[in-house]
Amino acid sequence: PFIKIKINFSSAFGKGTGRPAAKGERIMAEVKPGTGGDHYIPYEERKGNESIVYFTRDLSAEGLKKIYEKISANLTGKIAVKLHTGEKHGPNILPRPGVKELLEKEIPDATIIETNTYYEGDRYTTAQHRETLKVNGWTFAPVDIIDDESHGTTMLPVKGGKWFDAMSVGKGLLDYDSFLALAHFKGHTQGGFGGSNKNIGIGCADGRIGKAMIHTYEGQDQWSIGTEEFMERMTESTKATIDHFGKKIAYINVMRNMSVSCDCEGVAAAPVVTPNVGILASLDILAVDQACVDCVYAMKEEDHHDLVERMESRHGLRQLTYMKELGMGFDRYVLIDLDNGEKRIDAKEAVKGVKPFVNE
Repeated sequence: PFIKIKINFSSAFGKGTGRPAAKGERIMAEVKPGTGGDHYIPYEERKGNESIVYFTRDLSAEGLKKIYEKISANLTGKIAVKLHTGEKHGPNILPRPGVKELLEKEIPDATIIETNTYYEGDRYTTAQHRETLKVNGWTFAPVDIIDDESHGTTMLPVKGGKWFDAMSVGKGLLDYDSFLALAHFKGHTQGGFGGSNKNIGIGCADGRIGKAMIHTYEGQDQWSIGTEEFMERMTESTKATIDHFGKKIAYINVMRNMSVSCDCEGVAAAPVVTPNVGILASLDILAVDQACVDCVYAMKEEDHHDLVERMESRHGLRQLTYMKELGMGFDRYVLIDLDNGEKRIDAKEAVKGVKPFVNE
C-alpha cells in the first residue's frame, strides 16, 4: 500500500514540489497518481446516481439567461462570477455582450473575480492584469483580482486530498457568499480540456503560491507536473473552493469557439475546428464537465478529432474520474433540453446537426 505523510512545515521541501513546501502541501512518501486519464468511459459503463444537467443550443445572451435561471436559486448575498477574462485580444473568450446582459438583467450586484497568472504575460502583475481587462472589454462590471496586493492569499482546506491538506487561493474569495462558475469549455495545453474544474482549480489558486503548488516540481521546469498528477492537483484545488461555498455554488459551461488551446494563449491559440454546441449548466461540477466531454465524444470523428486527441494525449479525462473519487459529484446525469419542452435527451441528440465551425 502507498503511504501518505502529512507535513505542514512551510520551510520543508516537498518531494517534487519545485519550491519550499507551501503550508498545507503534503510531503509525499510513495504516493502515486491514478491512471487512465487517456481512456474515455462510455456512459453505460458508469455507476452511481444521476444529477440534473440543463442544455440549450442557444449561445446568445437569451440562452445564457435562460439556463442561468435554472441553477441560480441558491446564489444569494454577494455573488462572485468566476470566468476566464483572457489574454489581450483573445479570439475565443466569452462574448462580453452576453455576459454583460446576464449580469445586468439577472445578477446586477455580482462581481467578476480573477487571479493573476503564474506565467509572465499580460496578467502577471495586477497593473498588467487591469490593463488587459480594459483591452478585452471587461469594463461593464466590477472585476476583483482576488489575490492582488490589497487581498493577499489564504489557505482553504482540501478534504480527502492526497496531494494537499490545503490550497492557497486569493484571499478576496472569502468576501463572497455565493459563487457562479461561468466557464468557456475548450481544450487546454496541460489539462487536455478546461471546463468548470479548470476554471476554479487554476482560476482561484493565487498566482504565486497556489498555481505553483499545482504546476511545478522541485528544481524543474515551471510546467513540469503533467498528466494524471496535474489533473489530481488541479481537482483538489477546485475541491477546496467548492467545499468552502457548499450549496451556494453553480456551474455553467459554454461550448463555443472550442480551440484545443486555452484562453490563456490569447492570439496564439490554435484555430478552432470543433463545432459549437451550446450551453450546459448544473449544480454538480462533475456532471456538467462530464456532459460536455460526452458531447464532444458524441460528435462525428471529423468534428471531434482534434479536441479528443488533446484530451487523451494530456490524460485530461483523469479530471473526471478523480472528481468522482473525491465525491465531488456524479458522472451520470439527466440531460434536460430547454429548447424542446425540457425533455430528456442524451449527448448524441444534443450534438445532432451541429454545423462546421464558422468564426463569427
